[in-house]
Amino acid sequence: MADSLDDLPRTAFRRQDETPDELFYRQPRFVTHIDDGAIDAVTQLYREFFPADGRILDLMSSWISHLPPEVTYRQVVGLGLNAAELERNPRLDAHIVQNLNTTPQLPFEDNSFDAAGLTVSVDYLTDPVAVLRDLGRVVVSGGSVVISFSNRCFPSKAVAIWHQLTSAGQLNLVAGYLRSAGNWGDIQQLDRSPQRGKRGGDPLFAVVGRVLKGG
Repeated sequence: MADSLDDLPRTAFRRQDETPDELFYRQPRFVTHIDDGAIDAVTQLYREFFPADGRILDLMSSWISHLPPEVTYRQVVGLGLNAAELERNPRLDAHIVQNLNTTPQLPFEDNSFDAAGLTVSVDYLTDPVAVLRDLGRVVVSGGSVVISFSNRCFPSKAVAIWHQLTSAGQLNLVAGYLRSAGNWGDIQQLDRSPQRGKRGGDPLFAVVGRVLKGG
C-alpha cells in the first residue's frame, strides 16, 4: 500500500461495476452477509462502544443492525440504499435512503448522534474520507464509530484497493481513512475474529475511533 492516502491513485477507488449503485441494490437481500460468530463479534463491539440510551446512526444499514438485544437506545437511525430492507429493520426508529458514493454529505444536524456503526460496507465507499469527515460532524465529541468488516463482499462493488490488501492492510487502510478525515482520534485496529473450528468461519475485524472537536 502507498505510504499515505494522498499517494494512492484515483483508480484505487474504482470498481469493476461502475453502474449506479441504486441499480445493484434495488433488489432487497434479506440475508446475512457474515456468519453467526462474526455477527456476535459485531454485537459485542456495539456493547462496548455504544452508550446505552444513546442516539445511534447505522450507516449503510440494511434489514438487521446487529445491535445488542438487551440494550435500549434513545434513537436508532438507519441510512442505506434499499428502502424495503430498511423498512424491515426492527431496530430502526427512522431511516433514510441515500447513496453515499454520489452524496457523501449526511442529512443530519451537527452533533445529532452519540455513536455510529458501519458494518461490512466500508469497502464499497468510493470517497470514504469525505463520508467519515462528515460523520465526525454529526457525531458528538468523544462519540465512537465502529467500522467492521470480514473477508466477504460483493467483489464487483468493492473498490480496487480493497482487493489488493491482506486483512492487516485493510485495517491500516481504514485507520488511514479516519486519520485523513482529520476529526477522529484514539483510533484502534481490532481483530475480533471468533475462535474458528476445523470447518472454519468468518473473521471479523474492526477499526474504532472517537470524534475530536476543537473548542
